[in-house]
Amino acid sequence: MKCYRVGGCVRDRLLGLPTNDIDWVVTGATPQQMLAAGYKSIGRNFPVFLHPESHQEYALARSERKTGPGYRGFEVSADPTTTIEADLLRRDLTINAMAEDDQGNVIDPYGGQRDITARRLRHVSPAFAEDPVRVLRIARFAARLHRLGFRIAGETCALIRDIAESGELEALVAERVWSELSRALDENDPSFFFTSLRDCGVLVHLFPEIDALFGVPQNTRYHPEIDTGVHLMMALQASAALAHDNEIRFAVLMHDLGKATTPADILPSHHGHEARGRKPVKTFCKRWRVPRAHTELALITTESHLLAHRAMELKASTLLKLFTRTDSLRKPARFVKMLEACRADLRGRIGCEDDSYPQAGFLAKLNDKLRQMDISAIRQKGLDGKAMGEAIHAARLCVIRQEKRSA
Repeated sequence: MKCYRVGGCVRDRLLGLPTNDIDWVVTGATPQQMLAAGYKSIGRNFPVFLHPESHQEYALARSERKTGPGYRGFEVSADPTTTIEADLLRRDLTINAMAEDDQGNVIDPYGGQRDITARRLRHVSPAFAEDPVRVLRIARFAARLHRLGFRIAGETCALIRDIAESGELEALVAERVWSELSRALDENDPSFFFTSLRDCGVLVHLFPEIDALFGVPQNTRYHPEIDTGVHLMMALQASAALAHDNEIRFAVLMHDLGKATTPADILPSHHGHEARGRKPVKTFCKRWRVPRAHTELALITTESHLLAHRAMELKASTLLKLFTRTDSLRKPARFVKMLEACRADLRGRIGCEDDSYPQAGFLAKLNDKLRQMDISAIRQKGLDGKAMGEAIHAARLCVIRQEKRSA
């Protein structure tokens, strides 16, 4: 029985990165021996055990055989004769297919250290193509390790194209896609998740609403970068630089989908793209079962980001419509998140990377004023129904006009 540290913890140590979680693989042992040694079984589909003292996970070395489509279509075999090299062979990337024994010796049968030096993301074997989730996983690693100079190897990119052409991507399960997408959004350079998928020819298969934005021109007066897809990636990077949470980053990703549906005869103008964006956002979120909070923030950002940008010049009645449309009085925290997504939208333009966004402070303060407004005097008038609503509406307009004058 031998225990090895494997995968990410070995990779990160060699890269000089902090290692938070340690994965262990055990060779030469049976499940009965693990239980007899005090380990607790937790594996459902293959033998995984918790160490009796550290409570870290220890998996028996195993091999896999493809039996059907998707990530569930595998037959797993684990027995004491399975070697560490055989276990590593089933992994996705060479930099994740290394192990370390208790003496600190690195077991690297597939060139992981060489690929770390070359800053290359390369598949271990043709078995990479058997699990379509790996296409998303390698793109997520491209987003994580971009700052260290890593790029997807040419032969791996070619294999990913073959996977797309084979139809294997159709076996992807919505929950797994969202899990990888969500984790990619939290990386330091989330835009490279999408550009890597595009470079490998699969963005159009997985996220066609995003792929369709590349090559769509915009007015150079507002967008010197011109290309809508480029702007979207810049805005996503700006959102990451602002340390936005996952919901905000997703809203930024969705906010301009309507520009892909702009009639060709009005380009590079995109009049009405906010309203047109509702349908592709809803379609995207339904297809990948995006959580409700993410979906709602994405929709109000899509519909209202241009109004937020023009906040300082809008009439009081238009501002009140903005607050009503976004339900900001009842959900102020979500409204602030929308404003942060708008900040990232502004900064996702050439020359605007460090611009301030006073609209966010103005609108947030105004929303707070409306929420704190005392309507007891209106209630004392004995109004009800429509009359009561109109009186509150008029009072809110007065507050907005007063704040605009003092701004």
